Amino acid sequence: MRYVILATSLAALFGLAACDSKPDAVAAPTAPRYLARSQQMYAGQEMIDKVDAGTIAAGPAGSLTMAISGSVGSAGYTNQAFLKRINAGPPKDGVYEVDVAADRPATPGAAAATPIEVKGAWQPYPADHLKGVRFISRTNSVVAMLPAG
Repeated sequence: MRYVILATSLAALFGLAACDSKPDAVAAPTAPRYLARSQQMYAGQEMIDKVDAGTIAAGPAGSLTMAISGSVGSAGYTNQAFLKRINAGPPKDGVYEVDVAADRPATPGAAAATPIEVKGAWQPYPADHLKGVRFISRTNSVVAMLPAG
């Protein structure tokens, strides 16, 4: 009699456990975490949609020249700029973060991906610590490393 009760109890336990199972849900991708925080943007200024490629090079007189190519949602974006993110201290990996921003058009046009190029300089840049720059857009980021030498 004891074995019958034990067997039915185990069967009921496994049956209840199977009823409560849920199919594995696909987890939504999480947004990347950046180490520094963004600067305040002015009214009308926003991050560009996408960064395709970026380059950096040490320039004359302690400046760092930066350039990216990317895209925005429509034509007419002006005043493209790099906004350096605010760090509590030098990044441990030497990669500083920069937001790529532009002023959106006053009268929005037709929505169509439009190429954009942004060039600028960082003067003076932290030459002792900087090994690369992470260009951050609304949807992605690209890291450009400083050439050796």
